[in-house]
Amino acid sequence: MIAALTHLARLGRAAFVFAREGVFGVVDPGLIPPAGQVPVRLARLIERGGAKSGPRLSRALTRLGPAYLKLGQFLATRPDVVGVAMARDLESLQDRLPPFSQEEAEQAIAASLERPVRDVFVSLSAPVAAASIAQVHRGEIEVDGVRKQVAVKVLRPNVSARFRRDLSDFFYVAEKAEIYSAEARRLRLVEVINTMSRSVAMEMDLRLEAAAASEMAENTKDDPDFRVPTVDWNRTTHNVLTMEWIDGIPLNDHARLQAANVDTVELGRKVIQSFLRHALRDGFFHADMHPGNLFLGSDGRLVAVDFGIMGRLLPNERRFLAEILLGFITRNYRRVAEVHFEAGYVPPHHSVENFAQAIRAIGEPIHNRTAEEISMAKLLTLLLEVTGLFDMRTRPELILLQKTMVVVEGVARSFDPKLDIWKVADPVVREWIQRNLGPIGKVEGALAGAGELGHTLSGLPTIVSRAVTVLNQLEVMTKDGLVLAPETIAAIGRTERGRTRGRTVALWVIAATFIGVLIALSRMI
Repeated sequence: MIAALTHLARLGRAAFVFAREGVFGVVDPGLIPPAGQVPVRLARLIERGGAKSGPRLSRALTRLGPAYLKLGQFLATRPDVVGVAMARDLESLQDRLPPFSQEEAEQAIAASLERPVRDVFVSLSAPVAAASIAQVHRGEIEVDGVRKQVAVKVLRPNVSARFRRDLSDFFYVAEKAEIYSAEARRLRLVEVINTMSRSVAMEMDLRLEAAAASEMAENTKDDPDFRVPTVDWNRTTHNVLTMEWIDGIPLNDHARLQAANVDTVELGRKVIQSFLRHALRDGFFHADMHPGNLFLGSDGRLVAVDFGIMGRLLPNERRFLAEILLGFITRNYRRVAEVHFEAGYVPPHHSVENFAQAIRAIGEPIHNRTAEEISMAKLLTLLLEVTGLFDMRTRPELILLQKTMVVVEGVARSFDPKLDIWKVADPVVREWIQRNLGPIGKVEGALAGAGELGHTLSGLPTIVSRAVTVLNQLEVMTKDGLVLAPETIAAIGRTERGRTRGRTVALWVIAATFIGVLIALSRMI
């Protein structure tokens, strides 16, 4: 009871902030149950002046603090949950908060590294950027007599406790909603909050962000257009992340790029192709590639920072992405439809022909437009909307990919408004197709299959041993009968008919198991 009142008190404060910022004014009245109509009207009476303009929900979430900011960012990737209009509102949400003090930062660093700051860093600047979970300082270290500039990321004090508190409120709302709302159960709101909780937990362990940067650095070490800062593992812990300082030009500083005579058309190409290469080739991509997280180095390569939000695509999902992009490029809509069915995304009771027709409705308008009017991100958005008509369940990894592509495409087009997104994507997609679905890919697939077969064959002695055990048990059962406890015999005596049927079923199950083992052995041999 006390816990429920505590949740309600904190949620009441959040509702007040939503009301003051005019959030209830953008809610579709048709979605509000009759019992909620009057409270919503009353809430609108306390809207502050000027609340009717701008991104209302984004303002409210920013006022409510770190956990609500993260909730908004997460829901921006789930238009299936909050609707397309609200998701677009949330896309403008900036994860920026006032920095905490230098003294608190240095105390946190000293406690985490178990050494005074002066013993670890030659110097440590005031914060240069601050977000909901951490802030960044510029530091200097000395290694073998050589001084190097580093970026030092520090978690906010007590941020974990505050997130746990607010997440408990989110779970409370989601659980109650699923009890009383069929729509909430369909959207699986508890699972939505669970997913967000896991994501935030990973962001709040800076060792995991360091590991993501390290993995991406290995994947891209031979890329001509992209690189990742080096992690300083000796100065990295759960609460502190130290990386190479990047002195490049941030991609949101168009004036500096112009002053440096940067070829912006080429820069747009690098942004698009780097992202697609990471998603398709590596299945591991930076999922927060806004211009503030991308720099142009002195060597002409892109450099990414902030690896707190990453996306993964399994091999089947990469094949799905490559084939649908190639299908749209070549106007092979039936193949695009077939890929959805092969991946198991669309239930088999639907018609491939009907689905291909829906895909054509998306693809054909693209080929009647000029290159600068074609948006790959918009196409994927429409594709996800159409698949909903064919009972395709929400695929979080594909939605994250699509939302990242919206940002990446926007960055690229800011440098080249006439960018032909398909022409730029074509070589990357075709390279992956040829490498993975062509002759070389088939040979490697066969070798991988052979490896799996070898692993299975190595388990043959265990399989044979189990088969012999089954045979021995079957022989004992048919020769000596079952050995049962007196209580069991008494129970069987009271249910003679059930006993006969149960023994028959048991014998058939054992026999079927034995036959299945023999069939499996014969196929492998």
